[in-house]
Amino acid sequence: MRLKKNNIMTILLLIFFIIVSLIILLPLILLFVSSLRPGSDLMRYGLNLNIDWSEVNLNTYKLLFSGQNPYFIWYKNSLVITVVQVALALFLSACVGYGFAMYDFKFKNTLFICVLLVMMVPPEIILLPLYRLTIKMNLIDSMWGIILPYIVVPMLIFFFRQYLSGIPKEFLDAARVDGCTEYGIFYRVMVPLMKPSFAAMGIYQGMQSWNNFLWPMIVMRSASKITLPVGLQSLLSPYGNNYDILIAGSCFAIIPILILFVLFQSYFIDGMTAGGVKG
Repeated sequence: MRLKKNNIMTILLLIFFIIVSLIILLPLILLFVSSLRPGSDLMRYGLNLNIDWSEVNLNTYKLLFSGQNPYFIWYKNSLVITVVQVALALFLSACVGYGFAMYDFKFKNTLFICVLLVMMVPPEIILLPLYRLTIKMNLIDSMWGIILPYIVVPMLIFFFRQYLSGIPKEFLDAARVDGCTEYGIFYRVMVPLMKPSFAAMGIYQGMQSWNNFLWPMIVMRSASKITLPVGLQSLLSPYGNNYDILIAGSCFAIIPILILFVLFQSYFIDGMTAGGVKG
């Protein structure tokens, strides 16, 4: 009787999660289906599943791959900026979080409170002083102008600090006894233990960098240097709205994030669970 009850609960949970998955996937399905329809249909009927299959075609994708627009230049720019920014943000933020978690020094708690305070500040508030600083550093219309302000992220510092606080400091003592240097302890002992946290924060920061719109729009001037979100937005103008190319381009824009999550989803769950609890 108990086994039968467990089987029924399992089936009900399975049905529930299938329904939830379909609800979550519905926007993606609508996006893909709409990318196969003419732009005039999108303007007239919007996003819906009422499809006239006689009008379904791949013309928009052919136009996207024809090279008549700089879509893949924008794509390349976003990929380069995201990869460099995520790599630097993970490394530098992990170093800072490691220092907060594993070492005792003067004003440690005060500095960590400052990190928490910075997390509470909306990015829009610091746009003007950050823009003036970027001008003084001669980084306008440069990829480094987008990358540098986000290579040390308070959210990542907080997460790494919480994650590392749950790792016993005996690992450090044992490594020191074996003659390992402080840098060696971090690279040889702690970094392998931090793989779940790197995966979790890599997905988080990757999404932030890939979808970043406001700051790249402010920094970049050249049409050949803008990122994908800014480029897609430029397709909409008072003189013409290329919704068909916009929808098809948005479908391709989702691919890197999906690949990133599929590759690291198990680490993501482990990292988020471990990082949220101390001890």
